[in-house]
Amino acid sequence: MEWTEIKIYTSHVGVEALSDALIAAGITGLMINDPEDIREFERNKNASWDYIGEEVWELCGKDTFVTVYLDKDDPAALEAVRGAVDSLKSRSDVGSLEMKFGTVADEDWANSWKRFWKPMEIGEKLLITPSWEEVPCDTGRVNITLDPENSFGTGRHHTTRLCLELLEKYIEPGDSVCDLGAGSGIISIAAMLLGAECATAVDISADAAKTSHENARKNGIPDEKYTALCGDVTTDRTLVEKISRDGGYTLVTANIVADVLIAMADVFKELIAPGGRLILSGIIDNRKDEVFEEMKVRGFELIEERGCEMWNAAVFKIM
Repeated sequence: MEWTEIKIYTSHVGVEALSDALIAAGITGLMINDPEDIREFERNKNASWDYIGEEVWELCGKDTFVTVYLDKDDPAALEAVRGAVDSLKSRSDVGSLEMKFGTVADEDWANSWKRFWKPMEIGEKLLITPSWEEVPCDTGRVNITLDPENSFGTGRHHTTRLCLELLEKYIEPGDSVCDLGAGSGIISIAAMLLGAECATAVDISADAAKTSHENARKNGIPDEKYTALCGDVTTDRTLVEKISRDGGYTLVTANIVADVLIAMADVFKELIAPGGRLILSGIIDNRKDEVFEEMKVRGFELIEERGCEMWNAAVFKIM
């Protein structure tokens, strides 16, 4: 079956009026693309979404429009759309109301988003490639196969990139790694592919823990070398004891947000081996000093810090 795709260009103010007019005309399948919504969310300090990745802006673009999909053989629905648009043309605040038409086949919908995801270089050593893309030859980089449709972290956000850049610099062959707030498993998987001996990935989301384990397998990491668990190390002592390692981990990582990093500070100290390294990321500018002070109080020495726009990451060493 083929569908008629109609993009109706409007303004931030016009989105609501256009959507209401379309719904009143019996058109209920709407998709809204409004970059201003993302900007407002970023300005909201109480927003529950911690990170807005670059991929969101790539998908959203600069234009504001409402998209509707109609049965190609339903002229009445098309006339209803035209009528809804015409009813707003006397207003000066709803944008151009230009309509652009396209055709979409059923089988295209499931895969059309994949065109936005291509192999991506990170730092000096890493390459992240979706499974449907061919791995580029002769890059000299370590490839991580990672698909965005089921991932909680793809390497595109500054916080993940900063963490991976520090990881590739400070990881040592044979390291034992614990990644707290593992998400897709990208950090712990990268650690394994860069030479770590074993890795434990922990996330508060059961879906994320499952995903990290699946992603590790996709990258050829044996089950006996990689453990993925669900739980909250700030409240679950049984979990902390379960993931603890005799002698401690030589490298602990956490790419989360400042409040959680601070809550985990004592757990970091408990899990890490003497002389071990701690890589933290996800720290916004106005929380950096607070996080760094919490680490200092617990005996961690700051080795290196990096920043990108409003985000910061750092490497510490426990003495």
